[in-house]
Amino acid sequence: MASLKLSAHTALFSVGLLGLANPAFADQNLLASDNGTVRCEASLKDLTRITLANDQFASISKVQAANPAEDFDVVNEPLRGDIYISVGQGFSKPAISFFATTRKGYVYKFLCAVGGTDAKQVFVANADMAAPHAVGEELPADLSPQDEATRLIAALYAQRSVAGYDIDWRPLAPVATGDVTVQRIGHYQGARLTASLLKLTNTSTKPLALREDDIGPPDAVAISVTNPKLKPGEATTAFVVIARKVQGDRP
Repeated sequence: MASLKLSAHTALFSVGLLGLANPAFADQNLLASDNGTVRCEASLKDLTRITLANDQFASISKVQAANPAEDFDVVNEPLRGDIYISVGQGFSKPAISFFATTRKGYVYKFLCAVGGTDAKQVFVANADMAAPHAVGEELPADLSPQDEATRLIAALYAQRSVAGYDIDWRPLAPVATGDVTVQRIGHYQGARLTASLLKLTNTSTKPLALREDDIGPPDAVAISVTNPKLKPGEATTAFVVIARKVQGDRP
């Protein structure tokens, strides 16, 4: 990896990064932890099916909305233990949420963006059952933001879990910005920092030199580019760590 730059002054790709808002979903294969949040996408016009690996859903808890335009149906199918979701005509909210308990005693919160006309499938595996010996790295509490950013980039590079950080390895839809396509392929979110692993592709017909200053927003805590010199059509990865905004911070 390239050396870290602890403050960025320009952000030629910041518009592209801000555009990485909606994942490109087909069938969704997700890992979830007990009492964790499962972020998925539900169909706006058709059914959404959620099924568990090596487990079954046993019960569902949701609040019925007072406004019918903001309500949805979620059914626990008893034979396979799957969940089926449908939203009503004219559904007006951008997302739905509910809790589900499994027969093995796990509880998940589902937060699903609503969109699209086709039926969707979500396959969920419990992270502890899928990798029972995986232990998240414990970061010392007294690390400076810069040192914590360094450790996060190393964890992203090795795809290691980090205690206290929510991890999302679902690729987002690529966003074109100038001669570069930017795609977020990994994301760690903690109490004070977020770290993203990006794929950058040179879509031009000429060689391209990437600067660390070009990759992230002006207030980035740390930026690292694996290969800053790209031939036409060549891709590289970059790591961007930013401080999370807290309530009361100035924009």
